[in-house]
Amino acid sequence: MLTLRQLFLANNAQTTDFPLLLEFERAEGVYMYDAGGKATMDLISGIGVSNIGHSNPYVIDAIKQQVDKYMHLMVYGEYVQTPQVRFAEKLVSLLPDSLQSVYFTNSGAEAVEGALKLAKRYTGRHQMIACYNSYHGSTHGALSMMGNEEFKQAYRPLLPGTSFIRFNHTGDLELITQETACVILETIQGEAGIRVPDLAYMQALRARCSATGTLLILDENQTAFGRTGKLFAFEHFGIEPDILVLGKALGGGMPLGAFVASSQIMGALKDNPILGHITTFGGHPVCCASGLASLEFLLKENLVSQVAEKEAIFKHLLIHPAIKQIRGKGLMMAIELESFELNKKIIDRCIENGIITDWFLHCSNSMRIAPPLIITPAEIEKACDIILESIRFYTN
Repeated sequence: MLTLRQLFLANNAQTTDFPLLLEFERAEGVYMYDAGGKATMDLISGIGVSNIGHSNPYVIDAIKQQVDKYMHLMVYGEYVQTPQVRFAEKLVSLLPDSLQSVYFTNSGAEAVEGALKLAKRYTGRHQMIACYNSYHGSTHGALSMMGNEEFKQAYRPLLPGTSFIRFNHTGDLELITQETACVILETIQGEAGIRVPDLAYMQALRARCSATGTLLILDENQTAFGRTGKLFAFEHFGIEPDILVLGKALGGGMPLGAFVASSQIMGALKDNPILGHITTFGGHPVCCASGLASLEFLLKENLVSQVAEKEAIFKHLLIHPAIKQIRGKGLMMAIELESFELNKKIIDRCIENGIITDWFLHCSNSMRIAPPLIITPAEIEKACDIILESIRFYTN
């Protein structure tokens, strides 16, 4: 009889020739557990998803209650479904008044697709601008806006009318013109190795988009819901996007995305043609119930207010000559090392010793640190001890 691992390799599509092949039977808090009971700390939150940890009882209870009522009823946007309505109501109550209309999708990538379509439809323009080293997803439209040719070249032709500017370079903003439908960028670049823009750059970007009638799309798939020490990362910069993209932690561990705009902008999807964006499972009622419960827990426990202190503990403890730099904002950090080869060895040893970390698509010599926001100071110290031991093992 084949083992579960053998069946995985035989029947489940692979994305690399070297999957981690870790098997976990359950997860709780910041830990995942294998069949033998070994605990492994999740220091990347399943890549930005598990903001409030795994198997949160408040979220699980909300999911169970919704499952007992109904699951899928109809394609998105036709029936009045309580979980969708209540979650949208909560989200807009926490956002600027200009962001009042929520379109729920299946994922962050689909939310990017919807946001790009909306920008073209509303402005009547076709040119779209993104940043070099950006990452917005792997579907065709999102891939077109990825600023790394290595990941795109095998899939061309992609969307026409796309161009790129340098992130955090104010001089490049002149390339935004009255022909530009939208500029899409991550409020803080993730897969580029956690690049935080300057306040002046973000405000100049907002001003340039406003002056040219260009819609500013901020992709907060990785940065929203407290990850950076604010509920939404754009709050650090004193600006508001025209369209906000959400995903990952939005669903509280369930698959969910959203793009949010003003009612006026969002209304462009309703006619000429009607049904400007269609999704069967977007805003699934169970996912929305999970997402709302997750957000309520985040707010009730004041987790966002604890992020800066926890960031400081990481930065205080992670000191070693091999660490060239620690970049980031809140619990979204990158530890820069000499090379990918060294980074990969250290990551693998960390996994052997009980913590999951990772590298970045566009910055492979840097290690990702993005734990659940519920991580305790004692757990941070434990994680840092393991990281430092792993670094010393290969550098001393």
